[in-house]
Amino acid sequence: MRADVTLVMGVDSSTQSCKVVIVDVATGGIVRSGRASHPDGTSVDPDGWWSALQTAIADAGGIDDVAAWSIGGQQHGMVALDASGAVVRDALLWNDTRSGPAASALTAEFGAVALAERTGLVPVASFTITKLRWLRDAEPDNAARVAAVALPHDWLTWRLRGFGLQNPALDELVTDRSDASGTGYWNPESGEYDRELLAAALGHDAVLPRVLGPLEWVTDADGRRVGPGAGDNAGAALGVGATAGDVVVSIGTSGTVFAVSDTRTIDPTGTAAGFADATGRFLPLVATLNAARVLDATARLLGVDHDGLTELAAAAEPGAGGVVLVPWFEGERTPNLPTARASIDGLSLVNTTRENLARAAIEGMLAGLATGLDAIRDLGVSAERVLLVGGAARNAAVAAVAAQVFDVPVAVPAPGEYVAQGAARQAAAVLGGAWPEWAVAMDREAASDPRPDVRERYDAVAVRRAAEAR
Repeated sequence: MRADVTLVMGVDSSTQSCKVVIVDVATGGIVRSGRASHPDGTSVDPDGWWSALQTAIADAGGIDDVAAWSIGGQQHGMVALDASGAVVRDALLWNDTRSGPAASALTAEFGAVALAERTGLVPVASFTITKLRWLRDAEPDNAARVAAVALPHDWLTWRLRGFGLQNPALDELVTDRSDASGTGYWNPESGEYDRELLAAALGHDAVLPRVLGPLEWVTDADGRRVGPGAGDNAGAALGVGATAGDVVVSIGTSGTVFAVSDTRTIDPTGTAAGFADATGRFLPLVATLNAARVLDATARLLGVDHDGLTELAAAAEPGAGGVVLVPWFEGERTPNLPTARASIDGLSLVNTTRENLARAAIEGMLAGLATGLDAIRDLGVSAERVLLVGGAARNAAVAAVAAQVFDVPVAVPAPGEYVAQGAARQAAAVLGGAWPEWAVAMDREAASDPRPDVRERYDAVAVRRAAEAR
């Protein structure tokens, strides 16, 4: 490696694992990388994340030659600290649903419209504010010990900067606007915490991480610049280079649809969360429960692997011969139908083929995500291009069908660790004072092949099934 190469580190501390990339600032190219697994479960000792971060950094060759770093991570997780800097209890993660009743209670107390205006969110079990209310009610002794509340990326940043039990400076906790916007007690418009809501949830006030600006930085024990970090969706937006007019559709275990917007959105229905992004813009987001697992279930049913599912779907015509799969296998969040179940509609003796079932699964999964895109556009957000990411985006049939289901051009970035790469881009930005223009390789350039009949048929069946499920 040339002596004049400047390196930065980006981290993705996700639910399942920790990924580290060491990146050349000049090109955005990954020089080396590392990873480590996280503990399973929805209630996790944060020390497991700290161990994984250290292992992943070592696996990436260390950071002695790194000039700056930043951490992206899973949103909403509750890391409660006492006055000594010790973790009060295991962190409740975004996918821990025990705080569902707390979400309903907070909404009843303050009103959905008021909460959406104050925080951009209507509480659901995912958000941190509901987990704090659960802690207050279920574990009051633990709640009374809480001196500070952080999110996973906040806490890891604090630890890697040299703080913890041996140096418990709680006022050194920092975060960014994207992760703060997922707590339920931060105002995206004013940029300030809503202390009344925090106290209503936890039962008292507490230290909260200082929210850094997009290019603001702190330092670690070795004097390196440390970026604000980001929530995972905002980090991914940075990684794929999304700008205003771009909508990112991420197909993982669950699905997310989020758009970069110059203006704030407020949705009192709670369908779209009014998050902030990591650049000073906003990131309205819609989540669906059923995404890649729809393909997993259908492949099992048909007795094929994912390549086999792709071949079957490619052999069917658009519209799957009239077969419609509404893929609410786990209930659904968008629309909000927690007790709904999946259904297949339109079967006949002629169209009941393995090929049509495979294609209907892909069309149904993507049509559900397109409903999320509609919800975002209904808030006035522009959608000029869809960027399709996540493991299932690599499926050729998924990419082809997406160009038919979505009514805007669809592009597929090459596979990458985009949250970690987004964190690295932020580290380069705080180092140089401006966002670097790193090229993003595309597996599929923006293409559009609209088949409105596919979506119309799905919508008609989904509306009917939703009415039955309510």
